[in-house]
Amino acid sequence: MHQPIQIGKLSITFLQSRHQTQGTADLFELLIPPHAHLNIPHLHRVSDETVLGMNGITTWTVDERRITLHPGQHLQIPHGTVHSCLNDQQTTARIICLLTPGLLGPEYFRELAAAIRAEDPPNLAYIGSVMARYDIIPSAVPSPSHPDKGAVLFALP
Repeated sequence: MHQPIQIGKLSITFLQSRHQTQGTADLFELLIPPHAHLNIPHLHRVSDETVLGMNGITTWTVDERRITLHPGQHLQIPHGTVHSCLNDQQTTARIICLLTPGLLGPEYFRELAAAIRAEDPPNLAYIGSVMARYDIIPSAVPSPSHPDKGAVLFALP
C-alpha cells in the first residue's frame, strides 16, 4: 500500500495504482473531512469511475443531478460525465474510487498537492494543465476575481 497523500484537508491513499495493474485500473481511498469539497467539477476523457461509500455520507453532482452516497452504496460515472463531490456532513467520509483504465497513479495527486502548496491563491491555469495531462478536464474554474463563484478546489485549508 502507498503512503497517504495530503491535498489541503483531503487524504488520498492508493491501494493499487496503474503501475501495479499495468494500466488497467487505479484504486484509491479518499478521506473527506466535514464540509469539504472533493474537487472542482471535472470529467475523465477516457476513464470510467466507480465510487463506493464506506463511511459517512457524500453528496455527488453528476451531470447536474444531486446524488447522496451512503455507506455500502456505489456510484458509476461513465467517462465524459461531469461530476464533483462534497461532504456536507459533520463527520469524515471515506470512499473508495476505482478508475478504469488507470491513468492517474499517485503522481497525479502529488503534483496537485505541490501546486496547491506552492502559491496562495493557487495557480488555477497550472492546476488545469496538470489535470489535463492525466485525462481530467475541469468543467468549471472559479474566477480569481470572484473566488466565491464556482467550485472549491480540493478542500483548501
